[in-house]
Amino acid sequence: MLISVKINNCFAFNEEVEFSLKADLRTKKFPFNYYTNGNVNVLKSVVIYGPNNTGKTNFIKCIREIKNTLLNKKSYLMANIFKNNDVSSIELKFLDKSEIYSYSYKYNWLKREYLYEKFSQLIIDEHKNEKEKIYFLRDIVNNQFASIDQELEKTLSILSKDNILIYTLDAERFPILKDIKNMLVSFGEKIVVIDMNNTNDQKEIEILKENSKRSKKLVELIKSADLYLDNLYYDENADLSFAQDVKEEEFREKLKLVSVYKKQKMPSFLYDSVGTRKFSCLAAYIIDGLKKEKILFVDEVDSSLHFKLTRAIFSLYNNDVNQKAQLICTSHDVSLLDCKRLFRKEQIWFTDKNDYTTKLYSLKNYLANEDGVRSDSDIYDLYSKGLFDAIPEPNLMEIFDEE
Repeated sequence: MLISVKINNCFAFNEEVEFSLKADLRTKKFPFNYYTNGNVNVLKSVVIYGPNNTGKTNFIKCIREIKNTLLNKKSYLMANIFKNNDVSSIELKFLDKSEIYSYSYKYNWLKREYLYEKFSQLIIDEHKNEKEKIYFLRDIVNNQFASIDQELEKTLSILSKDNILIYTLDAERFPILKDIKNMLVSFGEKIVVIDMNNTNDQKEIEILKENSKRSKKLVELIKSADLYLDNLYYDENADLSFAQDVKEEEFREKLKLVSVYKKQKMPSFLYDSVGTRKFSCLAAYIIDGLKKEKILFVDEVDSSLHFKLTRAIFSLYNNDVNQKAQLICTSHDVSLLDCKRLFRKEQIWFTDKNDYTTKLYSLKNYLANEDGVRSDSDIYDLYSKGLFDAIPEPNLMEIFDEE
């Protein structure tokens, strides 16, 4: 599970921001909305609000590039173009087998070089004191190299800078590095990033092909969201004579998805609404994510979906049926701004920016005694009045006043 991520000088973020999924146990509401592991309590879901062009999608892009780095794929991470600094910084904290680990790196996007890496374990005692056990440190700029494995430490200063350590050195030679690689790769594989304005049927088709208990559960989930759909399945032998000119195999696969309405079968891609198709794609990742305890990031989760459906999705994650899967979404659906029935305060986040910086901050920063924001407050009302800043103030009429 993801505990927190710090990003600095990445895309729109020119200063350090920290996105934390730690639950604040001073609030006793909604105990199923977080997972407890020893000394850390991790939120199962978070929703991020903010005006257009204030960093929501840029945050999701950062996560995608972190995943690419961890899985040895080409990274397109960029530094902020308005800052005279080509080096971006990332720090992750995550749970692996009930232990807390931290991994950080610095990346020069122009030179495509990794200038800094540190991997450590965070040990918290019964008094909440935190101790860091550093497995390795590779700081090329300051010429600092250290590891609990002396043989590994000897190699750190002579390695290439064009990739992170687990891919520039044969991990099989060093048991510690092998374990670290397994952890980082496993964590990277758990990250799933979806753009609801550019959904992909691949996961849906993969599950429906199984004709298994999981595929039946997926169909039931989709049917529960559509008032009229009777069934959905993948037909390997579907008649595609109407699409003879279609050569792309991926698109032909889409046409083999069949929807059934009142016993009438038809290609889902051609007949289903945009909202139904988007939810079908998302539902596949939800089914897969809940089973495999993945971390699902969704940009614009409410795109073409009914507001009750988006609430139902979050309610599914904020439930005891979900243990360790996480859902982090950007949204403009203000019906989700509900601390009375849906979210804890720390599960609601905002982006905003001014002439100098892009901000990412949580509702929990607003206190009851100072700001009047309580767990039973009408958050939508306070948001619409601009208390949390992250709201646009358009005045479209003034554009035409001069005519």
